[in-house]
Amino acid sequence: MGFRDMFLMNLGMLISVAYLANVLYKYLFNFTSGKVKYISSVILMILSGWICMKFGFRLRDNVIFDLRFVPLLISAYVYSQPLTILIVGVGIGLARLTFGINEAAMAGLYNLTLLGIVCAGLNIWLRRSQLRLLMKSCITILVVNIINTINIGILGVFPFKQYMLDIAPVVFPLGVLLSALFALILRDFQLEKNLNMELKYTNDLLKKQKEELQKTKIKLEERANQLLLASQYKSEFLANMSHELRTPLNSILNLAQIIEESGPKSADDDNPVYGSIIYRSGQDLLQLINDILDLSKIEAGRMEISREEIILGELAEVVEMQFRHLAERKELEFEVRQDEGLPDTIVSDSMRLQQVLRNLLANAFKFTEDGKVKLEIRREKPEDHIPGEWIVFAVTDTGIGIAEDKHALIFEAFQQSDSSISRTYGGTGLGLSISRDLAELLGGFIRLQSKKGLGSTFLFFVPLYNHTEKEGISQ
Repeated sequence: MGFRDMFLMNLGMLISVAYLANVLYKYLFNFTSGKVKYISSVILMILSGWICMKFGFRLRDNVIFDLRFVPLLISAYVYSQPLTILIVGVGIGLARLTFGINEAAMAGLYNLTLLGIVCAGLNIWLRRSQLRLLMKSCITILVVNIINTINIGILGVFPFKQYMLDIAPVVFPLGVLLSALFALILRDFQLEKNLNMELKYTNDLLKKQKEELQKTKIKLEERANQLLLASQYKSEFLANMSHELRTPLNSILNLAQIIEESGPKSADDDNPVYGSIIYRSGQDLLQLINDILDLSKIEAGRMEISREEIILGELAEVVEMQFRHLAERKELEFEVRQDEGLPDTIVSDSMRLQQVLRNLLANAFKFTEDGKVKLEIRREKPEDHIPGEWIVFAVTDTGIGIAEDKHALIFEAFQQSDSSISRTYGGTGLGLSISRDLAELLGGFIRLQSKKGLGSTFLFFVPLYNHTEKEGISQ
């Protein structure tokens, strides 16, 4: 059997060892410590070199040609410590002595030791070099094969000239080709191993993240429950406190009204004026308390909605009567118009429906200094084509208007479209927030059409028929 067949056999044995190592690592060494894995891999490298010698080509009884340097070549890529590579080289060299101690065996020991030093140096260069991996691999394979050939020619039992002319031209290209082929095969093994390790790491990481997310979810749920409970306690407190405040405040209002209506007892008697001031301030405070009470009831889920028939004509008359005096005092035109073809009645909560209309009209009069305020009652479909039949109460004014980027903000509690609004016109910003929530409880919703300086139109949509299964549609 010639050099070629022997080298091919060596290559086959190395592939078998590499496959066996992969299996052992997967099913045995994978469960051991890192130190055990490291030592086992070094022993496996030395064993691979010994197997190459065992099945090498015996040119004479004491001369063996093989690919024992290939495991050492691979070590230069695998290990990060140059000392480990030197140990592998010396180990393979000592393994040569198991086939007999003679001149050729000692030459093999010296050769592998020198190759171990060279590969240790190449290992340092590989880690520091900026060349591409393919280029570094080609250089390393060529350097190791060249030095191996020179070492055998100098240290071996054959005369240098005879070895270089007769044997090296055959074994050198075979060694380069087969070591490169084995390096590629081993690289595939390594890529598969790295892929499996990455998959395992990814699975472990995902499992850990899942556990952390589960813990975070539990904490967030506990925190949400605490916040919900705190919000409920706050709303209940506000509801109870608002109720308790209204009783003494009503007494103050009654006394202030009596003082105001009693008239002055003398020219210098200012008591009726003071009574009027107390009465108006008390009314404002009572309205604020009522708003807070309504808001807290809505947040606590304690706002009850009744269903009854409401005569639209009577509703329009009541609203007009409530705001006619205010319109005359501010010298504003006030129009209430009801379209033809409307049903005589709708089914809703009369008190809450009037409350929303009062809030919208009160805002319209508050923010309008000149012009008119108009309430239209008509049948209309929403712009977003929400199904069903709707009655819309459209409150239009010629007031200061609202900037388009503030349309959503003004429906939040305690918010105004401008910080100067509360200073100029007063108010807490609760009216629209309560109106929006009440509209949803009634099965309807509110839309706004307004531009700054051009007035506003609030469209209050109420379902024409009572659909008890209908949920409120949010702003």
